[in-house]
Amino acid sequence: MAYVQLLSAGVLTLALAGVPAAGSVQQAPGAPGVDEQYLPADKSGIGTSHTLASKVWFTVQKEGGLGEIYFPTADAPSARTLDFVVSDGRTAARAATAADVRTTITDERSLSFRQTFTERHGRWRLTATYASDPARATVLVDVNFAGRDRYDLFAVYDPALANTRGNDSGRTARDTLLATDGATASAFVAKSSGFRGTSDGWTDLLDNGRLDHRYTSAGAGNLVQTAAVRLHRGHATLALGFASTALPTAPATSPAPRPARVAATTPGAAQKSATGSNAPKAGVTAGPTSGDAAAMAVTTATASLRRGFPAIARDYASGWHAYLDGLKRPPATLRTDRERQLWRTSALVLAAAEDKTYRGAFVAAPAMPWAFGTDDPSGPYHLVWSRDLYQVATGLVAAGDVAGAKRALDYLFQVQQAADGSFPQNSKVDGTPFWGGLQLDEVALPIVLAHQLGRTDGTTWDHIRAAADFLVGYEQAPWSPQERWENQSGWSPGTIAAEIAGLVCAADIARRNGDATRAERYLATADDWQARVKDWTLTTTGPYSDRPYFLRLTKDGNPDAGTTYTIGDSGPVNVDQRRVVDPSFLELVRLGVLPADDPDIANSVRVVDAQLGVRTPNGFFWHRASFDGFGEQADGSQWEYGQPDGSLLSRGRLWPLLSGERGEYELALGQPAQRRVTDMAHVTGPGGMLPEQVWDDQPPRGKIPGTPTYSATPLAWTHAQFLRLARDAAAGRILEQPAIVADRYAR
Repeated sequence: MAYVQLLSAGVLTLALAGVPAAGSVQQAPGAPGVDEQYLPADKSGIGTSHTLASKVWFTVQKEGGLGEIYFPTADAPSARTLDFVVSDGRTAARAATAADVRTTITDERSLSFRQTFTERHGRWRLTATYASDPARATVLVDVNFAGRDRYDLFAVYDPALANTRGNDSGRTARDTLLATDGATASAFVAKSSGFRGTSDGWTDLLDNGRLDHRYTSAGAGNLVQTAAVRLHRGHATLALGFASTALPTAPATSPAPRPARVAATTPGAAQKSATGSNAPKAGVTAGPTSGDAAAMAVTTATASLRRGFPAIARDYASGWHAYLDGLKRPPATLRTDRERQLWRTSALVLAAAEDKTYRGAFVAAPAMPWAFGTDDPSGPYHLVWSRDLYQVATGLVAAGDVAGAKRALDYLFQVQQAADGSFPQNSKVDGTPFWGGLQLDEVALPIVLAHQLGRTDGTTWDHIRAAADFLVGYEQAPWSPQERWENQSGWSPGTIAAEIAGLVCAADIARRNGDATRAERYLATADDWQARVKDWTLTTTGPYSDRPYFLRLTKDGNPDAGTTYTIGDSGPVNVDQRRVVDPSFLELVRLGVLPADDPDIANSVRVVDAQLGVRTPNGFFWHRASFDGFGEQADGSQWEYGQPDGSLLSRGRLWPLLSGERGEYELALGQPAQRRVTDMAHVTGPGGMLPEQVWDDQPPRGKIPGTPTYSATPLAWTHAQFLRLARDAAAGRILEQPAIVADRYAR
C-alpha cells in the first residue's frame, strides 16, 4: 500500500505495501482512462542507496520530476511518475512544461540529483532534491518553492502497482487516497482520485487551475492521484516509502549443470535454449498480514521523515563515498574534470544497476525506450542479459570492484540452463528466462569472464564444462541463431571471436582440473574455427573495396556470394550480404583471435569508417550496422513494434560504446586512445548519464548530432565500456584480453 499523510506543515509522505482494497463510496467517471506508456527512456539520473536494506530505485526524468520507481527488485516498476503542477487559482501548468529544467549532481561522489524548475517568465522557481533512505525502502524529495504571486503546488502520483500501468483502483479514506491492484495498493493523501485523461486531478487542474472534482473512488483503470502540497515557509519534504508482506528471497546456492549433447538443427532455424533455469525462482519471506503491511508502510515513511532529509541525504551520499573509496582511483590519463567525473559516475551507475535481493543481477538499463514503454508488464531493458553482464563485469574489474564482477559470474552460473549448459538470452533478476533466443556469444563470454577472474576451481569447472560442451556440441556452430545485435542469424565474426576465446579459456580450465581430453577437443575446435573465420565472414567481392573486408555476418558461410536477406526493424529487404558491415569484427582483435595489424582488419576499419562513421560536434561515432533501423523515426517519434520490412520508417543512430571498442583496437595497434575517451565523455546527458545512442548527421528538427537520443539512458554497457577503455588507455593495452588466446593466435 502506498500511504500519504500530512504529518506536519510542509511534510507529505507516501508509502507502499501489499494490502487489499477497501470499499468505494463515490465513483469517478471515465473508466478505465487513457493508458499512457512509461516515460521517455533518456533519464537524467538513477538513484538508490548503496545499502541492501533499501530495495527501491528511482529515476530522474530529463524533462523534470521522477520517472519509474522500482520496488522490490530492479526489474519491477511500482510507480510510473511523481510529478508537480503549479496553479495560480485560475490556470495550472505542469512544472516541467512551464519551466526550464536543469538537472545537477549535488555530490560528485554520489548518485545525488537536484532539479531546478525556473518558470520561463520568472514568476516562480521550484527545486527538488532526490535521495533514498539507506535504512528503509523510501524515496525522498526535498522541495523548495518561491513565487512572485500566490501559487498552489500539487504533487501528481501515477502508480503502476504490480508492474502494470492499468487495473489500479482507488478510493478516498479521510485524508488518504488508496490505490490497489490485486494484493498491492497505494495510499496518497490528496484531494482527488480519477482516471488519466478523463477524471484525474491533472485534467481537473488544467481546466481552470482548481481541483473542483474530488472523487472518493475510482474503479479499476489507469489511476492518477493528486495531492495539494502544504508548504511551510516555501518548503516541504515528500517521502515515498515501500513495504511488502511478501518480499522476494534470493537463492542460496545453484547446483552445477550437467552437460548435454544438443540435437542437430539447420541454419536459419533458431534453436532455443532449454526453458528451465538452474536458478531457483523467487521465494517470499514469511510475512505479516496485509494490515501489518499497511502499518509497516506508514512506519517506513514516518521513520524516514522523522530522521529528516538532511540526515538521510548525508547517509545516502556517505554510502556511495565509502563504495568509491574502495575502488581504484580514476586513471591519471583522464585529463579533464568531465572525464574524471564520468569515471566516478560510471562506477556508481554500474553498482546501482545491481539487484539487492538477487546479487550479481545487473540490469541493462532502468528504462523502457520507444515502444518497449508500452509493454505491460515491462521489459526488456531492465532485464539481465548474459552479454551485457559480461560487459558490466569487465567494467567493474576496471573500476576495482572485483567482488561485484565475481557476483555477476556467480549469477550467470545460477541462471545457466541445467538441461544443456547454455545461458538465457535474457532473464528476470530472479533467473526466470524472459525471451527464448539463443546467442552463442552469450554462452562463450561467461567462460572468458571466469578465466579473467581466475576462477578455475572444481565447481566453476562444472559450469565451464557444460557451456563449452554446448558450444562444441551445437552442430551448426559457430553459426548462431542470433548475433549480438539480436535480429539476425548467421556466421558473425564478433560471435565467432567470442566462441573461439571461450573455448581456449575453457581448455585451460579443463587442464587445471585434469581433463586433458576435453582440453584437446576444445582447442581443436577453436583452432579450426580460427583458421576458417575469414572463409566464413571476409568478402573479396564486396562493393565497398577492392580488397577483402569483414561483413556483419553471412547467411550461408560464403562471403563472396551475393546472398540476400531482410535487415529487419523497418530496414530494406533483399539486401546483398556483402553490402552489410558492422564493427563487430574488432572482437577478433580484442579477444586475441587475430593480430591488430592484420591487413584484412585494417581494410575493414576503413570500410566501416566510410560506411558507418559520422563526425559530430562531440566527436566521431559509428552506426552499429549498415541500414540499421533500430532507433527513432525521421521526425524523432519512437521506434515501434511491427514496422513493415522495407518501410524505412526508423533509423538507428550512433552508438558511443563503439568508440570504446575502437579505442581498444587502437591500443592493440600501439596507438593512443585518449581521443575516444574524450569523445565518450562529451556525449553525457544532463546528469552525467551515458546513452545507448546519440543523434547522427540526420537528426530531427532541433536535435544536435552527437547528443543523446531517446534511447535507453543510462545504458550499463556504455558506462562499463567507458571504464574499461579509460583503464586500458592508462595501461596502454587491453587489460581484459585473455593472454592465453592472444599467445596462441595473435602474437
